[in-house]
Amino acid sequence: MAEIDLSSIASPADIRKMSIEELRQLASEMREALIRKLSVHGGHVGPNLGMVEAVLALHYVFDTPEDKIVFDVSHQTYPHKMITGRMQAFTDPAHYDDVTGYTNPKESEYDLYSLGHTSSAVALAAGLAKARDLKGGKENVVAVIGDGSLSGGVAFEGLDYGATLGSNFIVVVNDNQMSIAENHGGIYADLRLLRNTNGTAEPNLFRAMGYAYRYVHYGNDLRSLIDMFRSVKDSPVPVVVHINTMKGMGLAAAEMDKEEFHYSGPFNPQTGAPLNEQPESDEPTDYSELFARKMMAMMKENRQIATITAGTPGVLGFDAARRREAGKQFIDVGIAEQAAVDVASGLAKAGVRPVMGVVSSFLQRAYDQFSQDIALNRQPATFVVFYGSMFGMNDETHLGFFDIALLSNIPNLLFLAPTCREEFEAMLEWSVRQDKTGTIIRVPGGRMTSNSEIEILEDYSEPIYDIVRKGGDVALIGAGTMFGNMQKAADILEKEGIAVTLINPRNLSTLDGATLDLLKDYRLIITAEDGILDGGFGQKVASYMGDYPVKVINLGLPKEFLNRFSAKELLSECGMEPEQIAHAAR
Repeated sequence: MAEIDLSSIASPADIRKMSIEELRQLASEMREALIRKLSVHGGHVGPNLGMVEAVLALHYVFDTPEDKIVFDVSHQTYPHKMITGRMQAFTDPAHYDDVTGYTNPKESEYDLYSLGHTSSAVALAAGLAKARDLKGGKENVVAVIGDGSLSGGVAFEGLDYGATLGSNFIVVVNDNQMSIAENHGGIYADLRLLRNTNGTAEPNLFRAMGYAYRYVHYGNDLRSLIDMFRSVKDSPVPVVVHINTMKGMGLAAAEMDKEEFHYSGPFNPQTGAPLNEQPESDEPTDYSELFARKMMAMMKENRQIATITAGTPGVLGFDAARRREAGKQFIDVGIAEQAAVDVASGLAKAGVRPVMGVVSSFLQRAYDQFSQDIALNRQPATFVVFYGSMFGMNDETHLGFFDIALLSNIPNLLFLAPTCREEFEAMLEWSVRQDKTGTIIRVPGGRMTSNSEIEILEDYSEPIYDIVRKGGDVALIGAGTMFGNMQKAADILEKEGIAVTLINPRNLSTLDGATLDLLKDYRLIITAEDGILDGGFGQKVASYMGDYPVKVINLGLPKEFLNRFSAKELLSECGMEPEQIAHAAR
């Protein structure tokens, strides 16, 4: 069969004219285009390669955009974007950055939500279906959710409500037997039994919840998918379509190592080897590796210490080998941050010392658990926050710079901001030793650094700021990552004969009044943090100093959903480069 001109696919209407054989040819060419782009650009590899046929079948059968499709997480929607008017962003290197990695209503009417977090699609789609019923509409509403996302509590809540609609509501469960890493949770035994019995096994979770149930064993076969979707189109009752797919299909390396290729930087498409592989080192090269090594050492020394993740072990530096070595002391609850925080609370209550590693933008889903089950109950669990910075992920769905304002204002919860490797290690070790408070440790952003000027404490429970240098009438207070830039600004000013007091606050949740009182007769205080200004650390300082004549300048980030920004450019826009800080001081 002749090749299909991918540039001729402008909308789903173009694929609905095709035969099954033409669709199969299209799927093959789309997969090749995806591999070409991902191998040089990076992105979510496995989720998208595994969903090519399912996405084509959905748009082939359902009358999108009148029929509504909500993709959970939406990290598997590159094929969806390709056939909804955005093909050039996947075939022309000059346009690779034209689209985001997730659905985005600003890009297309086929994208209903900006989604980058898991488990919400079913509840969102249930709301769309209910609105349709109230308005007397007839369109189909389809939620597409992966098996890994089913571990999230809101997925169960959405399924629970969706089953009560009594009208057209279709849930497609993409079962590729993987979350980011392997799945964890009791539901996966049920899914495995359904796969092994071609969908006939009882009990069946979905039927038990009130859904009609259909199963497609070959979830990458276009004919099977099209026939199944046609059979449930316009269904008068809620129905679950369970499809068994291959994550990473079409790329041998991704099929073999599904965890490594969930998301990948540029790689060799023949071998799968990363193009920018870092040489092995006896010393940790980043905070994930440092954290993993520290936790492994502490867990070996004390069997009453445990490491927890909510489905993102790679972020913590825990590859499969480390997970096996840690055994029962490594706990993966699946993609369920709320449960992870409460499991940590239970462990702490029982005398175990839990340390949960979490991505900053994911921890916001567990705010209530941090407030009620950790802080209110004063449970001494430790939470290490990764990518809590402008130097982490930069998609609007994965922003990491809201955490200071979010968590540092909860009573009884200690929020620590280490500035360097030595301070991070000391805070982590102390937090596991102590038994008085829940502790947040915000991993510094950017490259791992060492700093000999930082004073290391035996106890971080009290808000005692580190006066690193004592100068004259200008004070620079740099929180966490931003301390390094404040230190460089101080160096610039001191070369000009301006004596500077340089302070590392360490603690962002409680002010050190004694230290701040020493600054009351200064002419100027500048604070800097790589979090939003509103509700952040600097505003606490400014409020405290309000009765004094000293001027306070707060540097930080805007309260906005920034998208695909350059961290360096943002740093400059916010006036936080060392020379800019020095200029403000002058």
